[in-house]
Amino acid sequence: QVQLVESGGGLVQPGGSLGLSCVASGSIIKIYAMGWYRQPPGKQRELVAHIIGGGSTNYVDSVKGRFTISRDNIKNTVYLQMNSLKPEDTAVYYCNLDGYSSDYIRRRYWGKGTLVTVSS
Repeated sequence: QVQLVESGGGLVQPGGSLGLSCVASGSIIKIYAMGWYRQPPGKQRELVAHIIGGGSTNYVDSVKGRFTISRDNIKNTVYLQMNSLKPEDTAVYYCNLDGYSSDYIRRRYWGKGTLVTVSS
């Protein structure tokens, strides 16, 4: 099994910063990409940022210049640094891994999510 565990969510004031971490564990053989999605209340889940194996990144327009995704040198770990947070960033943030484990079936693996609330 592949498990993703997010951490770092919480309450922050507008303009503040928050860092999220996601650690993947299990019998992972191949990772095509890791990323962060979010789902605000009453809205569809959207891609926030992802980073592919070659290191390329992309971001949804609304977070460009404010959020940074990285992998550093931690094995199977992805980070999301969120700066200049806005109330509209409030959402459950989910870690995602695109890859496969010992059955060689490519899947999208999901974490349970961590709540980020931006409020004054």
